[in-house]
Amino acid sequence: MRVGVDYYPEQWESSMWQSDAEKMAQSGVKLVRLSDFAWSKLEPREGEFTFGWLDHVIDIFSRYGIGIILSIPTNCPPLWMYQSYPEIIQIRPDGKRLQIGNRGHRCVNSPVFVKYARRIACEMVKRYGKKKSVIVWQIDSELEAYPCCCDVCKEKFRKWLIEKYNDLDSINAAYGTSVWSGDYSDISQIEPPTAYPKAWQNPSLCLDWYRFTSQSAADFVKEIAELVRLENPKVILTTNTVFSNNTPDLYHLFEELDFVSYDNYPPISLEAEEETISSHAFELDMMRGVKGADFWVMEQLSGPTGSYAYMSPAPKPGQIMGYAMQAFAHGADAVLHFRWRTAATGAEMFRHGLLDHSNVPNRRFYEFSELCKSAVKLTPLLSTRLIADIAIVYSPEIDHAFKIQPQVRTFDYMEQLKMFHSAFSHFGANVDVVSGEADLSEYKLVIAPSMYVNNSAVTENLYRYVINGGTLVLTARSGVKDANNNCIIDTLPTVYKELAGIEITEYDPIGEQKHVIRDFAGNEFSCHAWCDVIQATSAKAYAEYTDGWYRCLPAVTMNRYCNGIAYYIGTVCGLDFYESFASNLMMQTGIPRLKDLPRGVEVTTRTNGKDEYIFFFNNSEKDVSIPLPKPMYSVIYSIVEDELQLKPFEMDVVRK
Repeated sequence: MRVGVDYYPEQWESSMWQSDAEKMAQSGVKLVRLSDFAWSKLEPREGEFTFGWLDHVIDIFSRYGIGIILSIPTNCPPLWMYQSYPEIIQIRPDGKRLQIGNRGHRCVNSPVFVKYARRIACEMVKRYGKKKSVIVWQIDSELEAYPCCCDVCKEKFRKWLIEKYNDLDSINAAYGTSVWSGDYSDISQIEPPTAYPKAWQNPSLCLDWYRFTSQSAADFVKEIAELVRLENPKVILTTNTVFSNNTPDLYHLFEELDFVSYDNYPPISLEAEEETISSHAFELDMMRGVKGADFWVMEQLSGPTGSYAYMSPAPKPGQIMGYAMQAFAHGADAVLHFRWRTAATGAEMFRHGLLDHSNVPNRRFYEFSELCKSAVKLTPLLSTRLIADIAIVYSPEIDHAFKIQPQVRTFDYMEQLKMFHSAFSHFGANVDVVSGEADLSEYKLVIAPSMYVNNSAVTENLYRYVINGGTLVLTARSGVKDANNNCIIDTLPTVYKELAGIEITEYDPIGEQKHVIRDFAGNEFSCHAWCDVIQATSAKAYAEYTDGWYRCLPAVTMNRYCNGIAYYIGTVCGLDFYESFASNLMMQTGIPRLKDLPRGVEVTTRTNGKDEYIFFFNNSEKDVSIPLPKPMYSVIYSIVEDELQLKPFEMDVVRK
């Protein structure tokens, strides 16, 4: 496992570069990321390239044996480009250009911008593509599904729609434009749905706009990747992503890249309420699931966050090391901390790095140095991977569709996924977070929450999984919409009726109200947000409502279908229900459970087919004691242990 830092030499005096590299090497840094926002320093005037300073920086780090991630800095074009070619600036919904001076304000569909992005990429890979110290290339930074309303984006969107639907009549039919007299009589009448809240606009248009903007980001990455590989087919390519209001479809974004990179900023302050999931374990497992392979963390929490909001508290002792180790446990092969030194200028001067403005090593820096030493001990684990018996299905389109038309207060698609993930993690299970089109055949258990927008390929995949003997869990708001984001004219859960063995005669969007359900064993749990009124056709009741006008009717069902089993949860519950449910499912499917783990302890297992390594992470603010079933060798402390004593945010790794 390797630890690194994000470094911005262009922001510091050149006299500091050598001492910084020396200090990094002494602390154990193995990787450094450079140049992701340095376009103006590399091309200060149009066509005038000044690579000398970057040559010098790369030579310095090469001498210390530190591997370099070199970024193609297309997120921030130089101001001369915006001034000379204002058409590359994104257009707001009101028709005005974004005010430049921040970041990410270029339009990735602009032919002019793409021309210059290709040129800087080409110049960089020609110069550094065969340098052995440059081990990875990053394309752009934190790409979004940008809602640009420029003429180029509008015309490209209209062309994209015609290619998808063939003609205007088909678009009208797919969108149901007869509502509010919205029929299109000319393609020029189609506008990006950005001027009003999404809930006021045509939901079919809104979802297609997301698909288009997301594909635009992926197409830009693909174009730069193809250019770079044309210059040097052996380069390794990635880009870094982070969750935002405009997160693109990550399955498409990384399709042409070698591995996934994620910017990981776990919470410094943990929520006292058990119902609130503070851990970033779900996000890390999601990154591993995007390509079904290990990933990198390109930016990791290093100090108090700030700049775009009020400053957060400082990371507590143990969090710098613990959160990096947590990422390793969930499939990260490298973790780079943002950033080496806190910026002294610019908007991010209070988004703290490992070193504060004083440039004097502090508590966080020394903890980081200890992390570097511990990571070296994990080097044998580079050949290992996580193998999971459980998969949770995630859909970017469903996530976005719920944002277009929120169903009811307290109903949150992502929170459902996290609740299931937390429940299974409580019993020490590895969990994959995957696309609905992924191969599900090796999983003993698949959770597919709120399959709201029907994708026929995904539906067929889920049916096939159960027919072949799998155990599937569906939840409320499944089968509601067709692929065009219109309601299906059928009894819910429509396409899943046969599989689930139920029909929903009515539903009750209760929001913040609460009801109670009782399972087959007599355990009672609170439910909220949503209550499906279920009529079982071939299914059996797993749990029933105990109150309300649907008292004694099924709330959760189980249906045997062909060789498998399909469960349906018609409501939203608290974590206690999901943990009870997860425990029962794991027992029924033969998935091993670790019982009596202290609250907050996360357990993951990586294997190379011969040896198994078990990560125990105390993601809590209390000391914990964990008895082991037999004495095991600690990779971190080089001793045999029969009981683990973990401080807050401490991790130990034992070989089984």
